Amino acid sequence: MSDTLEAPALPKVETKGGVVAYLTLDGAIKAADFYKQAFAAEQATAYPPDDKGRTMHIHLYINGSSVMLGDFYEEHGYAKVAPQGFTMQLIVDDIHAWFDRAVAAGCQVVVPPQKMFWGDTWGQVSDPFGVAWAFNQAADA
Repeated sequence: MSDTLEAPALPKVETKGGVVAYLTLDGAIKAADFYKQAFAAEQATAYPPDDKGRTMHIHLYINGSSVMLGDFYEEHGYAKVAPQGFTMQLIVDDIHAWFDRAVAAGCQVVVPPQKMFWGDTWGQVSDPFGVAWAFNQAADA
């Protein structure tokens, strides 16, 4: 991101969902590629990388919703910090298929899928970028 250069215009894409998570990660391009494998993400659009391999914006569709990512830009006040204090929650119809795909792609198991006290089946993983992802399958699914 330069103060003198303008970023290229991106094509207009549909934002899916009323609230969109925007993840700032160290290696957003690698994370987007990983999310394609782990969570069947589809890339809607992305800014090209800068000379350091960073991108300011990637828009993905995951499980019917939008998720956006970008890299840290320390020179613009966005220092690198580990993801913390949130979990990306996926509401799914086949928890074992989603969970197993994420683990096969490289996510670490935090809580294996199990019937929870509220009646649903729930499990959680952590991705290689430090983001927590949980899966919830309704009891009646």
